Amino acid sequence: MSTRQRSDTSERSDNGRWMQIALVAVFFFQGFLFASWTAHIPHVKEHLHLSDGSLGIALLGAPIGSMLAMLAVSRLLPKFGSRRIVRVSLVGFGIAGPLVGLSTSLATFFLAFLLWGIFQGSLDVSMNAQAIAVEGRLGRRLMPGFHGSWSMGSLAGAGVGVLGVGLGWSLSGQLLLFAAPSVVVVGWLSTQMVPDDQFRVEHELDGERLRWRLLQRAIIVLALIAFADMFCEGAVADWTAVYLHGTLHTTVVVAGLGYASYLLIMMTVRLLGNKVMNRFRVYRALPLLATVGAVGLGTGLVINQPASVLAGFMCLGAGLALVIPMVFSACGHIDGVHPGTAVATVSAVGWTGFVLGPPLIGAIATLTSLWTALYLLPLLAAVVAVGTGSARVLRRERAVAQ
Repeated sequence: MSTRQRSDTSERSDNGRWMQIALVAVFFFQGFLFASWTAHIPHVKEHLHLSDGSLGIALLGAPIGSMLAMLAVSRLLPKFGSRRIVRVSLVGFGIAGPLVGLSTSLATFFLAFLLWGIFQGSLDVSMNAQAIAVEGRLGRRLMPGFHGSWSMGSLAGAGVGVLGVGLGWSLSGQLLLFAAPSVVVVGWLSTQMVPDDQFRVEHELDGERLRWRLLQRAIIVLALIAFADMFCEGAVADWTAVYLHGTLHTTVVVAGLGYASYLLIMMTVRLLGNKVMNRFRVYRALPLLATVGAVGLGTGLVINQPASVLAGFMCLGAGLALVIPMVFSACGHIDGVHPGTAVATVSAVGWTGFVLGPPLIGAIATLTSLWTALYLLPLLAAVVAVGTGSARVLRRERAVAQ
């Protein structure tokens, strides 16, 4: 190999490394900043004099904003590209967060949370679209690792939030403290992102044609898989501690370990996911993992002891860890639709599952029992196993962008 060839190879390697660092930073920042506010929820409730019911209504602001943003960004991405929308969303996300802490009433909290959710949703879609572009540019699967950095950010943010509450920090002060330098650093790193022009639809589509394109089988299948996966994630987040403490009568500490262990195993599998997904076929690895999740949680509920249920939720976390990353990655394999548009559509359906999961589990628990209601989760994990094993779009490979 000549000196010039070695230089070109080294330059491409360095560029690829910086592309990945930029995305790792964006995913980490989004997870960190949003998770860091959760420890302040009790104080916000007390400060605004909210009941449980009104707090529940207020907390719908971010999910509603995210889903609205996803629908809007699905049309903006083909025109402006993911790199530009990541930058705009990044700044908006950093500015909107502290506004939540400045709320003085239910109405202002809901509006501030809605605005934060809008930027969160637009950042979520655009950073995943950029991840698809980088995967195509480098010719290997990287999405699990990016989502692993989001999980790391979420865990770190949750810890910082607890620390902030303990030190008496205000919510707005804490968010501003971390958002300001993060936006500067991550914004600078975003200059290393790549254009996704190579993925644009060749011909302009009018609204009617675009609507039919989005209803093609590949997107419907991916959306249903995302719905089942995120239904489970939402239900686990809200009901794990309740079941362990209220039904199995564990201590509060043990009950808190349920969701924490679920998140830790999910993060670990995602961080190992790049190697796994580049070594094994997606349509074989995902069904196997989802089956582990279904069987593990189902068995844990049958035994119905604290240790077995904890192990079951860990199995579910491992089983579902790579589903959303690989579903989003597959959005780059769909002909005739910009990957960002496909990601936005699939993500919006997935978020619907995340929002509907907890109340539906609660409704079933009211009619039967929480033990019975939780069996819906291994059932949905089995649906994910079947869906990921049979979806044709998960068998496609995209050529490396030159």
